[in-house]
Amino acid sequence: MALIIVAGDKGSPGVTTSAVALAAAWPRRAVVAECDPHGGDLVYRLAAEHGGPLDPNTGLLSLALAARHGFETHNLPQHLQRVHGGMDVLLGLGTAEQAAAMAPLWQRLGRAFDQFADLRYGETRYGGDVIADCGRVGPDSPTLEMMRFAAMVLLIARADAEQIAHVRDRVNGLSQKLHGSQGSTTSVARPPIGVVLIAPPRDAKRVASQVGELLAATAGGAEVLGVLADDPDGAAALNGRGRARIDRSLLIRSARDVATSVTRRYGLIRQGSQQYQDSEQGGPQGRGGGGQGQGAGRGQGQAVGV
Repeated sequence: MALIIVAGDKGSPGVTTSAVALAAAWPRRAVVAECDPHGGDLVYRLAAEHGGPLDPNTGLLSLALAARHGFETHNLPQHLQRVHGGMDVLLGLGTAEQAAAMAPLWQRLGRAFDQFADLRYGETRYGGDVIADCGRVGPDSPTLEMMRFAAMVLLIARADAEQIAHVRDRVNGLSQKLHGSQGSTTSVARPPIGVVLIAPPRDAKRVASQVGELLAATAGGAEVLGVLADDPDGAAALNGRGRARIDRSLLIRSARDVATSVTRRYGLIRQGSQQYQDSEQGGPQGRGGGGQGQGAGRGQGQAVGV
């Protein structure tokens, strides 16, 4: 029932890994949507459920082609693919040049993502929350049109002085673009904007406190919503380049804490809400291994590459 934007600023690596980690640890089913206008790279990082490569032509590119004849939210699962471990992904564009085809679609895509969790096939709910990796954002980013439909915007930053300065300025800029004349601080206006830091676990509490004070004083009330562990081994395993147990990694454990904190604090998951039922009980099938009824109900710690 939520679209979560994950983005960064100049010189802010780790956005894609952060988005995948959050989706893997999300309290209920979540789809990762690669929405970076400069192109995505999950097709090179993750394997399909059957162990082979993902189809680079099924994702945003196939969606953009299909949208020439009209696009509705219930068509979205046809463009998803299931990766090894059970998560569904919407692969991004292959090159920045393909972004021109998406220009008129970002707003419609944002609306579809917002509505995706409520899709039903009979009595079975087969949608899910969408965690959209928007890459680096700036004042003229085309994905700003999509962000207006978000329940939350998370800016990713490493805990060093240069990146914190960049993210502080980006919070101010995004607030002006998204909140307009709402007249509220960034933590109250919709969509709220928060910061997620990447730092060594031993420094997490200290840097969160220090950066939080800086942001509160200079960025209209933006807050640090959590810290993801700077865990190279966990990141490598998450991206299919290691043998570590992902679910036990510092990265996923910290992502679980961040996901739980964000969803509870902002009411993204209502108390008493039921988990999505598995589509295999009877949902329409989609294309590319990530169909409309496949894998719903894989929340509570989806895994990638396990």
